[in-house]
Amino acid sequence: MSKRALVTGGCGFIGSNLVHKLAELNWTVDVVDDMSNGFLEFLDGLAIKVVPGFMLSQYEEKYEPARERSTVLVIQDDIESKDVLRRIESGKYDRVFHFAANPRISYTVEHPANTFDVNVTRTVKMLESVNRSPNKVRFIFSSTSSVYGDAKDLPTPESQEKRPLSPYGLQKLTVEEFLRLSHRLYGTDSICLRYANVYGPRQFGNSPYSTAISAWCQKMNDGEPLRSDGDGEQTRDMIFVGDVVKANILAATRPEGFDGSAVNIGTETRVSNNHILSLFREKFGDLRVNHAPPRPGDVRNTQLGISEARRLLNYEPSVSLEDGLRQTWSWWDL
Repeated sequence: MSKRALVTGGCGFIGSNLVHKLAELNWTVDVVDDMSNGFLEFLDGLAIKVVPGFMLSQYEEKYEPARERSTVLVIQDDIESKDVLRRIESGKYDRVFHFAANPRISYTVEHPANTFDVNVTRTVKMLESVNRSPNKVRFIFSSTSSVYGDAKDLPTPESQEKRPLSPYGLQKLTVEEFLRLSHRLYGTDSICLRYANVYGPRQFGNSPYSTAISAWCQKMNDGEPLRSDGDGEQTRDMIFVGDVVKANILAATRPEGFDGSAVNIGTETRVSNNHILSLFREKFGDLRVNHAPPRPGDVRNTQLGISEARRLLNYEPSVSLEDGLRQTWSWWDL
């Protein structure tokens, strides 16, 4: 297969980690990112060419013919930009990894209409262009365990009833359903990867909507008290970003196509926030902690079954929580 990829949200947390891996594997990589949640420094160490969206046509005409395969093209624009969609429709890509989204649950609770446009409508527009491409493009969609809500069964299988507790979970589920419909109507080759709680390097925590590990690392970096939501006994299936990157590579390189199916990407284990906090205390000693109410829309427990990922992708998580935390703390220089 050709190795030409578009990574949406490729300057963000998970997307940038994938871009580094794709470059290491000698893929030709384009990134599109509006920089609302992205940082160019996340691509440090790579050869990059940054092009604002309004200059993309000029770049294509004058400079792209001489582009080195190893150069990552970073298009600073929205995913619904007509020039970005035109590139997809022209057959430039074999794989589209779709990370661009507003991923914070609390924010979608506060702004459901705006985030529906970002997380659903713009994704469908991009998918239309994928279906118009002259070559068969595989669309790898980053979904979430939030589609399940408070799941009845732990570990949670993909067949579990979907009862999202937030607009974010519902928005991701809506795209999943559209991808399955798109396969039936247009033959779209796509797969939905339902991530557990992802943590690791390149995840900042200076937002009120950040996950616990990144938020705590940020607070320690800034010399401020940590915040613990609720009673701390809520549990999460914590997956290191490197394992999520591995799942995306496996989904991209499988010879057989996909029909829009969804697979869980997790560890099949769960830990409480209090346990994670205890690991921070083991490493850093006594910590100042402020306690806060539970966050609206948060589920109580997550733990994903991964038998389908094993079957379809030959996926197996390989990074323990302890090792993942060590790598994360190292990135923060803590």
